[in-house]
Amino acid sequence: MVIELGLAGFAAIVLAGGQGSRLGGVDKASIEVDGRSLLDHALDAVIDASEVVVVGHQVPTDRPVTFVREEPRFGGPAAGLLTGRDVLLRSFPTIAVLAVDMPRLAPGTFRRLQEAAVGHEGAVLADADGRRQLALVVETARLDAVRPDHEGQHGLSIRALLEPLDLVEVAPLGDEARDIDTWSDLRDLAGGAGDR
Repeated sequence: MVIELGLAGFAAIVLAGGQGSRLGGVDKASIEVDGRSLLDHALDAVIDASEVVVVGHQVPTDRPVTFVREEPRFGGPAAGLLTGRDVLLRSFPTIAVLAVDMPRLAPGTFRRLQEAAVGHEGAVLADADGRRQLALVVETARLDAVRPDHEGQHGLSIRALLEPLDLVEVAPLGDEARDIDTWSDLRDLAGGAGDR
């Protein structure tokens, strides 16, 4: 099965459960960029989603979302994605996935990914070097079909999890692919705030 045009609604999973080790253990979701938390930026990017699950610490937000911790704890992004998928209250044809540390993602990013995914099993943002970002849409049924058992989720990368799927790569616009792994990343991004 492949993604078709006109499917009603999608779910979103925001991956915010990392340890932030290069940021001294600070919870990334709470870090502010342009006066707003990274979590608020992420929730803005998936404003079109019918349901949102945030995998990570609970952080105050105006949007109704479900917070959950990944199982196993600190099991990595694939474990986070699959944990988030498991707590969705409703079933959706596609799921949008994004890392909380990419504040330049926008609703238009996910609209482009959804459009690009038509005829495929998903789409992923990939930079000029072909490096795939944690910003993608995937067909829910295909994700379910390739998921490993609970034990196999621990330490599994998103790349390895999604390897069997037909994901089309989409080039980022502007700073969409920029993420914040270090304090210098944060300073650089804040310095280029006008580049949006």
